Amino acid sequence: TSDDHDLYKFPIGAFVEGFFGFLTDHFSSQFRAFSDWLEIAVNTIVTLLLNIPETLLIFLFCMFVFLLHRSLALCLLVFLGCFLIVNLDLWKETIQTLVLVLMAAFYSVAAGVPLGIWASRSEKFYKILRPLLDLMQTIPTFVYLIPTLMLFGLGIAPGLISTVVFAIPAPIRMTYLGLKAVPLSLIEVARAFGATPWQTLIKVEIPSALPSIRAGFTQCIMLSLSMVVIAALVGAEGLGSPVIRALNTVDITSGFEAGLAIVILAVLLDRVLNKSKRKDEIGSQV
Repeated sequence: TSDDHDLYKFPIGAFVEGFFGFLTDHFSSQFRAFSDWLEIAVNTIVTLLLNIPETLLIFLFCMFVFLLHRSLALCLLVFLGCFLIVNLDLWKETIQTLVLVLMAAFYSVAAGVPLGIWASRSEKFYKILRPLLDLMQTIPTFVYLIPTLMLFGLGIAPGLISTVVFAIPAPIRMTYLGLKAVPLSLIEVARAFGATPWQTLIKVEIPSALPSIRAGFTQCIMLSLSMVVIAALVGAEGLGSPVIRALNTVDITSGFEAGLAIVILAVLLDRVLNKSKRKDEIGSQV
């Protein structure tokens, strides 16, 4: 019977529930204050961008892409993609999603790159970190939403934090692999010229591993985008909200249009980041 089975069942779920219950009971005010701060930060950036006329903001996006890549074709792609999103009346949701994705990617990279550097320096730390990364990359994405929802309540914060946790393994792994792939001869030459370990890391190892770190950032952006859409289930605003509403009401029209806007945003981000990544790879080969 199920009661007999419960006698021999490892209480893993009950332990996790008790742990998060303890955090909620004793640190609820701190978590909610942090949640409020995150919401204010995100909403401030979104409001600033939405106060700029759509045409002007699209023009600024195109100018930024042209200055970054000197590609008229890519600028045209950005213009057409943004114009279609505006035409579908999903500009506000797209800006909300873009801000959440970029913030989640920023926090993931800011924490992931130092952890990747530390892991490349300490095999003991990497042996501890590796199973955690495997767990974070294989656990179902919906599971991330449960503990963050308990701690931070409905809103932007649980979605953003779940996205960071989901995306952070990519920059950690790619930074680790990039630093491990640095030729030993380069490191020996730097040491022979009297470079300190810190100088060797900053001036030799990181520049050599930059293409791999850039690839980790690109993966982080794509993972963040996929998770931000799912985070609409816990109140995160953006393109995920119309998708969830369309699913609940079986509204094919709204669901397809929101899905198309997500695809456009993903393609634009991928093209911009991949182009910059190729430039880094060409520069490293030269």
